[in-house]
Order: sequence, then structure tokens, then C-alpha cells
Amino acid sequence: MENYKITNPYNGAVVNTYTKDTYADIEAKLKKALTIEDSWANMEIEDRCTLLTNVAELLIERKEEYAELMTQEMGKPYAQGISEIEKCAWACDFYAHNAEDLLADEVIDTDADESFISHDPLGCILAVMPWNYPFWQVIRFAAPTLTAGNTALLKHAQNVTGCSLAIEQLFLDAGYPEGCFQSLKAGHEEIEKLIADDGIKAVTLTGSEKAGKSIAGTAGKNLKKSVLELGGNNACIVWEDADLDQYIDTMVTARMQNTGQSCIAAKRFIVCEDIYDSFLEKFTAKVKSLKGGDPMNEETFIGVMAREDLAEELQKQVNDSIKQGANVVLGNMRNGAYFSPTILTEVTTDMPVFKEETFGPVAAITKAKNREEAIALAANSRLGLGSMLFTEDIDAAMNTISNIPDGAFFINDMVKSDPRLPFGGTKASGYGRELSREGILEFVNKKTVYIKK
Repeated sequence: MENYKITNPYNGAVVNTYTKDTYADIEAKLKKALTIEDSWANMEIEDRCTLLTNVAELLIERKEEYAELMTQEMGKPYAQGISEIEKCAWACDFYAHNAEDLLADEVIDTDADESFISHDPLGCILAVMPWNYPFWQVIRFAAPTLTAGNTALLKHAQNVTGCSLAIEQLFLDAGYPEGCFQSLKAGHEEIEKLIADDGIKAVTLTGSEKAGKSIAGTAGKNLKKSVLELGGNNACIVWEDADLDQYIDTMVTARMQNTGQSCIAAKRFIVCEDIYDSFLEKFTAKVKSLKGGDPMNEETFIGVMAREDLAEELQKQVNDSIKQGANVVLGNMRNGAYFSPTILTEVTTDMPVFKEETFGPVAAITKAKNREEAIALAANSRLGLGSMLFTEDIDAAMNTISNIPDGAFFINDMVKSDPRLPFGGTKASGYGRELSREGILEFVNKKTVYIKK
């Protein structure tokens, strides 16, 4: 038996010790999922929605408990953990109230007496999820997938094992049958082997590009569908007419929430030169005002990063960019897993902080001569998760939407996920969509039904 410890990244205290699942354990869990597969798929949709409402209610009842667990395991500021759980409840409520309509047969007018598309569950879906939003990433997959009639196995990031097991217990406490949703304490090799099992019908992953390629490759070799939500290098474009007094808080939050550890965070700030000095002054002042410290303090906005090696990796990206000419306006100090909020200017397209995803509290700022250059710089990325543009000229902004081939384009707000809207990326940010109607239909068989009477 292989044991591993979870340590609090803020104080180094051991949170818990777990025993890794053997492959026999994993096979037993898959067998349990397959045993209840038919009965779960045949349950009335109204009954599945009722269970999902139970999940939403339990999330709100337990939000303090779950927020504290996230803080202990991956260092999330407690107040932001509360918000994460509340968002999970929102997603559950959305699907509980809308799943029946979203999954309804789609009638198509043909020469048949009756023809339509039905949406049948696929079976057991494997989810591989990351640590940065340990409840939200799972719930936004599980709520639609289970409600569509599938079962699920979750391989969560090892450093949030407690969150993974808490989510499994959450579904059980809400009344879901045993085997409907189960957590695996497994590593990469076990997951690669599991994907090849006939009992797994599809796989979804939120994580790094490297992990995505590996999982997608294994799924492809076994003719399994995959959905990938990978990294992001989102641009925050600031045109010369942007209302900084109204939106500077939004821009700072877009970069610094969750201590900068978000795929959809604003990572590259591309600012028109006419407003550049004013932007830098206001942005820097706001970042300086962010309260750091103990993530259990409800006033803390900047906590520690989830692991010390992640802070070290971020520091290397920053220092390599400085060697190439980037200027440090603020920060660039590390202490263990803590990395201070950092602002870099004079950032060019060949620097790591422009080319690569920076997963931490670092804002890379590039000056653009005009609107056209700002849009071109924003589009200059091999990643394509989302972009945000701040301007008072909405008509002109609307005309630029197709010029940036990302999965999302937000005007005068930060990129964020919403249960009512599809979420996903392009290029190296992955493929497929989560949330909304598109999300619940990712893991169903869209079956053509043609009837002659």
C-alpha cells in the first residue's frame, strides 16, 4: 500500500494521510458503477433533478466546512472558497431546473411520420480534475453529466484528496445511489490503463496541455470521446477610452483572484499607449492594496500558491523575462509557496510571461500603439481560452470579436464561467464545451429516430 500526505501550503502542517488505490480497488469501483448504470439511466429525469437540488442545498449548508478544507489543502483564501461553493450550488440549481428541457427530444421535420433526436446517456464517464478550483471544476462536470443519466469516476489532483472524497460523500448524502459518483486515489499510470477499459465510455480533463495530450492520446487509441479544458493565456485589452475608475477593480480581480491560479485569469495586459500611464498608476495602486496573509482570514485576498514548486516555476518565468528586458514595477518576491503580487512592464512577445501561461499572481503589461495593434497582440497566442476588452466604444469592440479566435470574448468584464453559457477553448486550450446546453450534451448519444407509420 502506498501512502501519501497532504500538507497545508501556508504553514506546512499535515492535513491528512491517504492510501493510494490499487488497480484492484479501481476495478471494483468501476464494477460498482457499471452495476447501477442501467437503473440510474432509466430513472425519471425529474427524480435525478430532485437529487441535484439536494446537492445544491447541502453545498450551501456545508459551505464553511468545504471552504476551510480547500484552504487547508491548496491554500485558497477562505472567503473565495465560500464564493466557489456558492457558485457550485448555482450550477446545480441551473441544471436541476433546466435539464429536462435541455435533454428533451429534438423534433426534426423530415419525410418520416415522426423523426427526432433523442439524448441517451453514454455510461460511465471518467473525469480528471485539477486542484485550483477543487469543487467547482468537479461540480460543473458532475451536475450535467450525472443528470443526463451517466455515472462518473473522478480522478482528482492528489493534493486535494480530501475535497475529492468530500464531493463523493456529498452525492451520497444527497441520495445518489452508491456507485453513481466515486473518487479514485490514483496516479497517471492507473488512469491510462482505466481509459482503455470497455466500461469507460468517455473522458474529460481539466489540466495542463501535457496531461491533455496524454489523456486524449489514450482515449483516441481506444476510440473514446474526450473533452479537454487546458491552459489559458488570456489577454486583457485596454483601449484608450476605457473607464479605468469603473473597471480597474475588475481588471485586478481578473488577474489576482485565487492568488492568480486560474486558467481564465487575465495574464497579459495589452494597453493602448494613450491610457498606459494612467492604467499603470491605478492598477499598481490597487494591487498594492490587496491584503495578503493567512488564507483562513476572511479579509485575505492573496494567499499562498498551492505548492512551493509552483511558486518556484513562476519565479523562473519572471526572472527569465527580466533577463530579456522586462521591468519589475512591483513584487517578484518568494518565500516558500508564497509569491508576492507582481507587475512587469516592457513585456515583449518573446518573453516567457507573454508566451507561456503564468499560473500565479503575475501581471505582464505590454504597451500597444493603437487599437489595431492591441487586438493583434492579444491574438498572438497558441492558447485560446478567452479574452476581455475594456472600452466605451461597444460597436467597435463588437467588430473585433472574430479577430481573436478564443472560446470566449468579454467586453467590460472579466472572463468567467456561467452555468447558462458554454465554456471552453480553442487551439492549445483544448476542445469541447462545459456548462449550458452544450455541456450537458457532450456526454450523450445523439440518436437519430426515424418512424414511418
